[in-house]
Amino acid sequence: MFDYFNKINSLLNIVEKEENENIQKAVELLTYANLNHQSVYIFGASHAGILAEEMYYRAGGLMTINAIFGRELMLDRNPIAVTSKMERLEGYGQVLASSVGFQEGDVLILHSVSGRNPVTIDLAFAARRAGAKIIAITNKQYSSSTTSRHSTGKRLFEIADVVIDNHGDIGDATCSIEGVPQKIGPTSTVVGATILNAIVVEVCKQLVKQGVKYPPIYYSANLDGGDALNQSLFKKYQESIHYRLN
Repeated sequence: MFDYFNKINSLLNIVEKEENENIQKAVELLTYANLNHQSVYIFGASHAGILAEEMYYRAGGLMTINAIFGRELMLDRNPIAVTSKMERLEGYGQVLASSVGFQEGDVLILHSVSGRNPVTIDLAFAARRAGAKIIAITNKQYSSSTTSRHSTGKRLFEIADVVIDNHGDIGDATCSIEGVPQKIGPTSTVVGATILNAIVVEVCKQLVKQGVKYPPIYYSANLDGGDALNQSLFKKYQESIHYRLN
């Protein structure tokens, strides 16, 4: 079997076992938010933001998840090193937060492997001040081995209400090749996407148990009747959705 498959399968088994309780806590927060028409947000900077895209406007995904995007943190930015400078710029996260309008009872999902950069920490503090709950997907060992770049000295795992550890290697990449000093094959995207999609599935199961006939998930636009169902659900949950379809 390929080395990377071995590593990923091992990590997923570890996460499923070791993070079960924390994943359940995240499910509870998102279930409550959806039942009470609170808002759910997700953010990540640079490659961490791939998970925000994974959760946003996706067939089979929750339509009530609102992605927070920072233009200067997107991977189509050129020169690309600007994204690293911007995620380290204290205050930029406050600017992003000011356009969100967090409310008490909302949920903010933050993905940062190192958990040390100011943009993510600023967003976490802004959400906490407003009374929102924070779910962090991070690497506690990696993050604990670094110092915060935020003036408070805090790292993401020290701020969040629920911390889900991706159990990856320090530095994220996982496969070693003899004679090559740098490991190859980052794991955070694959593991993080699996964690989040597992949460979405469990949230929908809980909503159905609570009597919700049609959980707020996107139906494929390529299925007959999909567009009509999406429009109906979008209208029902519109107070929790902060983006436009049309």
